[in-house]
Amino acid sequence: MRTSVSSLLVALAFAAVVRGPAAAPRTTTHPYAGLTYTEASTTTPRPIRTHVIQVDLRASGIRLTLTPPAGPRETIRQSSAAFVSEVHAQAGINGHFFLPFPSTDTSAWLIGLAASEGRVFSAFETPEQAYALVADAPAINIDRRNHASIVHRDPAQPDGRHVREAVELWTTVAGSAEIVTGGVVTIPRYRDAAHPEALLTPGGPRDYADGHSWYDVVTARSAIGLSRDGRTLTLFTVDARGGSDGMSVGEVAAWLIDKFAVWNALNVDGGGSTSLVLADPATGKAALVNTSSDNPNGRAVGSTLAVFARPSRNRQSW
Repeated sequence: MRTSVSSLLVALAFAAVVRGPAAAPRTTTHPYAGLTYTEASTTTPRPIRTHVIQVDLRASGIRLTLTPPAGPRETIRQSSAAFVSEVHAQAGINGHFFLPFPSTDTSAWLIGLAASEGRVFSAFETPEQAYALVADAPAINIDRRNHASIVHRDPAQPDGRHVREAVELWTTVAGSAEIVTGGVVTIPRYRDAAHPEALLTPGGPRDYADGHSWYDVVTARSAIGLSRDGRTLTLFTVDARGGSDGMSVGEVAAWLIDKFAVWNALNVDGGGSTSLVLADPATGKAALVNTSSDNPNGRAVGSTLAVFARPSRNRQSW
């Protein structure tokens, strides 16, 4: 059963972020056909800088892929910039949470459903970090015809690699939880006597619980969302370095709804993993557009969602 917080109190708490009086500069460019890149910032309720790529999934030449399975676990870790460069894509964002972490090991298990080029190689699961990641977290799937949707585990299939929806699993990425559902903020709650059906387990390194949620931590964040018609894919990041202090997940969800008309969205790996990549239209060189809080080139992550796009008629750099 889905249990979430989506109330007037949540909306009021985030109003200063999405509609505050100190709404700061917003620049928008169209570096490739079907791709819109927006950098926006505000000083309310703290210094915040966001980087967003919106992908028109019906634009000619748009194609997506996820880090493929490899190595002794499920994937080989690499930075999102390195993966986008390796496959000659034009954009990308970090994806799944992964284990082991922290670790210098280059081999990783992804947490949650994953498919690359139609090969399902990571299953829905009940994660170890149940204070932050919900069991069988929904995923975003983009089939080979670029039809995108949220998908959910089929409980009738014990292997955790099947979904209830009648779709082709082709490019599939999961996160910690669905944070926007039907245009409403949906941050998961913690199980307690008053909320026995809630999705999160209290505990973790900071004894998380309702009123002290992992989702309330202000840090760098990444999210992936869909418009109501499923045509626009939104890749969102917010920095926690270089003059930006980051956001809570609830703030991210409210920002996505208010500024980018996102209807459904997932919170994906954040913090030092937060990475948004664009290839320069003039040189083709892929690089981070956000400021990594891990290292200048970005953390080696478990998976990256990469976007292929054709040159724009009105080529623009940023």
